[in-house]
Amino acid sequence: MRDMADLIRQAQEGDKAAKDRMVSENLGLVHSIVRRFEKRGCDREELFQIGCIGLIKAIEKFDLSLQLAFSTYAVPMIMGEIRRFIRDDGMVKVSRTLKENGYKISKARELLTNELGREPSILEIEALTELSREEIVLAMEANRDVESIYQPVAGSDGDEILLEDQLTNTDSIYEEPEKEAVLNELLVAQLLKTLDENEQKVIKLRYFENKTQCEVARVMGMSQVQISRLERKILLRLREVLK
Repeated sequence: MRDMADLIRQAQEGDKAAKDRMVSENLGLVHSIVRRFEKRGCDREELFQIGCIGLIKAIEKFDLSLQLAFSTYAVPMIMGEIRRFIRDDGMVKVSRTLKENGYKISKARELLTNELGREPSILEIEALTELSREEIVLAMEANRDVESIYQPVAGSDGDEILLEDQLTNTDSIYEEPEKEAVLNELLVAQLLKTLDENEQKVIKLRYFENKTQCEVARVMGMSQVQISRLERKILLRLREVLK
């Protein structure tokens, strides 16, 4: 049986069977990550598909020359893909102009309904608000989408809850933040292993002991300019690993 590194190498060289096997063997990883997001109002199957895209990107970009466990590299890639999806597509956004037009239309409809004793037509709303027909239709549709998040839906326990309550809160995207912290620590530990002794010392002094570049320069017996250049070089290399 080919080992993991051999399988990844062949997948990166265009071997479809190898890539399919890598994906298949790591689907459990995607499922475990998706479970952390599925109660946020998003479709589980859709999140799973997005997570698989992150997994494929991890397979394609994984650097075999690094002493880094594939799962450690893949987890933030998968999470990143899902987070971007939720951030970009999981929120209802209405422009200020549409909101203002929606308010004008609402007031006009209320006034005309009282005067006419019936629901006003688009033409009647157009005459009162001085908005174009297109502006009225766009505003009504946009604001209807926003109103729909306050519609009651059935909760998992049979109680009635608002759809708004199921939408993603981007400030607390993880249900278990302590697990995210552990994953980050594992990733940092693996990345540090890719650096030589001096590079590790620079990063630990700067980012774990919070020393300034001047203080690190004194400890390392180097100039501040040398430390600055070395730090920039290290960070650029690590950023490339995580792309």
